[in-house]
Amino acid sequence: MTGTARRVLVTGLSTYWGGRLAQALEAFPEVETIIGVDNKEPTRELERTEYVKVGTQHSLIQRIVRAAEIDTVIDTRLVVDSIATTRAKAHENNVIGTLNILAACTGRDSPVRRFILKSSAHWYGCEQDDPAFFTEEMRRKHPPSTPIERDIVEAEAAVADFADKRPDVTVTVLRFTNVLGPSVDTSHSRMFALPMVPMILGFDPRYQFIHEDDVVHALEHSAFNDLPGIYNVAGDGVLALSEVIGLLGKRPLPVLPPWGTGLFTAPLRRFGFDVPPEMLGQMRFGRGLDNRKLKATDFEYQFTSRETVLRLGEHLRLSPVLSGVTEPYRYEREVEEFLRWSPHVRREDRPADADTADAGLYDPSPPATEGTAIIEEPPPEPEPEETGLPDPGMLEVEEVIALVAHLDDSGLDRLEVLERSGQGRDEVFEAIAGAREYESR
Repeated sequence: MTGTARRVLVTGLSTYWGGRLAQALEAFPEVETIIGVDNKEPTRELERTEYVKVGTQHSLIQRIVRAAEIDTVIDTRLVVDSIATTRAKAHENNVIGTLNILAACTGRDSPVRRFILKSSAHWYGCEQDDPAFFTEEMRRKHPPSTPIERDIVEAEAAVADFADKRPDVTVTVLRFTNVLGPSVDTSHSRMFALPMVPMILGFDPRYQFIHEDDVVHALEHSAFNDLPGIYNVAGDGVLALSEVIGLLGKRPLPVLPPWGTGLFTAPLRRFGFDVPPEMLGQMRFGRGLDNRKLKATDFEYQFTSRETVLRLGEHLRLSPVLSGVTEPYRYEREVEEFLRWSPHVRREDRPADADTADAGLYDPSPPATEGTAIIEEPPPEPEPEETGLPDPGMLEVEEVIALVAHLDDSGLDRLEVLERSGQGRDEVFEAIAGAREYESR
């Protein structure tokens, strides 16, 4: 991390990305201050991020920026999926909100020295004559065809104008491709969760994905490095939609006509899935991003596009069993203030000069004196091998049998090992054998 400790302002703290980014930044001791602003309460548990309930009024945010001497602003508010809100609210958030955030960072005496916008590859659009891979230097050949695309183009234009007027500020724009993961909710993740995945007749578009963890890491990377300009953020590799469906263990349903497609998507709403306008273009022509520019800054992706799809497939197979295991977080202001500031809350006592990196070396026990027997602790029990499956002993027979139907051969092997080392229920073994027999046909 270059320079002195960062004082970071995260906009859109209540959004999925704002909350996850704030959580990630809390792990860095170099980050001195983290302030999150939003007109809604946080949706993720935070430890040292200070939440300020405020909308995008530039005068109020400007007061926060100057009072807290914010040097880095990370704007995560941009709505890039029509399922998130109405068109009017999306436009208000994406365009008017961005202008207000930028206005709060202006002025000669502004302490802001880095501005980061989480944008989207929807800026490029999806057309029949698109290149195989978009580079950051390319411009749109066609005007925006959907409301979300228009919002993103206008928001980025405002950021570009800000960069021209404030050459002393490092302005970074990250254009993310389609995001998938076990926690994030997008139109594509909803489509891939359907029993059969719809396709447009005669089209098998190319797709590129990025894992939700890589999204957070890219935002971290841009916060800790000077990255002026625009950067594509997409996992390595391109997959045909039919290949994606196969990796997920699903079946294609090529029933959408190539003309008037939007009118024929209405029946899908019965399954809780609505095809937004910006998604229809991708289902026809697809899109690919050249990700080499960000890699040149020493950023490393944890997942390729293929690995991201496989991880989603694992989540979809296990979600029927694991759903409802954890209770969602709910923000309570009085509780948060008590836990953070009350002198009655006991916190870990340790030497003030003990460095965090050496925390494991600190032994609070008194030194042994001469003649004192030293009792050696027995070696720790070996930890069980990580299988990626829930402990079948914690589940009822019916729940384990339901899980069997969602596992591949390797998953069945792991489940059998766990069951033999646990309760050894005959009904489970019979279900595993039946699943293997079905797969062998």
